[in-house]
This record gives sequence, C-alpha cells and structure tokens, in this order.
Amino acid sequence: MPGAALTAGRSDELAVREVYRAHFGMLSGWASKLVGDPDLGHDVATEAFLRLLKHWGDVEEPKSWLFTTAANIIRDHWRKRGREHAAYQRFGYDDGVTMPGDVATNLTVRGAVLALPDRLRVPVMLHYFADLTVAQVAAQMGKSEGTIKRDLWDARGRLAKLLEDAR
Repeated sequence: MPGAALTAGRSDELAVREVYRAHFGMLSGWASKLVGDPDLGHDVATEAFLRLLKHWGDVEEPKSWLFTTAANIIRDHWRKRGREHAAYQRFGYDDGVTMPGDVATNLTVRGAVLALPDRLRVPVMLHYFADLTVAQVAAQMGKSEGTIKRDLWDARGRLAKLLEDAR
C-alpha cells in the first residue's frame, strides 16, 4: 500500500522533528565546542540529524545515537585534518593549523581530551560532555558497561597526568 508507506514516512519525519526540537541546540553547541567552530558544529549536528532520519526505524535512543554519530563525524573530521596537516608539513607549507595532539602549547581540557586515543576519547565525550549514562554509552558503542567504566577510568588517569604535566 503506497499510502501506508507515505503515512509512515510522515510519522517518522514528525518524530524526528520532535527530537530535533529537543536536542539540536545542545548537540550543535557540543559539537561546536569540540571542533572550535560554530558553523562546523552546526554542520555536524545537521549531518547527525540527516543520518537519524535515514536510520529512524533502527534507533532506540535518539539522543544517544545522535551524540555518538556526531562524535564519529567529529573524529572523521580530525582524522582528515590530520592527514591534510601532514601533507602540508611534508611539502614545507605552514597551514596554520594546530592539531589536537599538540598538547605542549596552550593545553586546555578540550585539547587534553582530543589528545586521548579514540578508544578513550569517544566514551569521555559521550559520558562527560554529552551527559549520557554509562549504559547509554555502552549500548551506542557496542561494548559492555564494565569496558566503558574501565575506559573512563583510564581516560581520567591520562587526563590527570596531561593536565598535571601542563601546570
């Protein structure tokens, strides 16, 4: 029945709009702080919502899913920037970019979190900055709660050392 598919599609779109109203501002602000650019943060949040609309039928917790998707988009962004930065350096050009791994200069909590390996960075971003529970982070990352707790413990230890060394 074509009418049923059309009705379901509109119903999904309305549901996503409600989630959008509830979470877009927070997601956009969160992403903006992580990438250091409000426009790029807005683009990341928008992309996460477009992906949510595509996968709406498979998503149980939209907020968790959105923040995890945004974290993955941001991780891809920093990987791409790292490759671009390395290419510029190889050819002797100064692209004016300070990569997140450059902790020795101007260390901030954001910089310290970005200096963590992906395995630790994403749970920290989701748990401490997106305010997801350990259970939500575990479900989104496909890991056990114990693994997420251990990763958060390891990350706090590394962050403490990084921030203490910068003092």
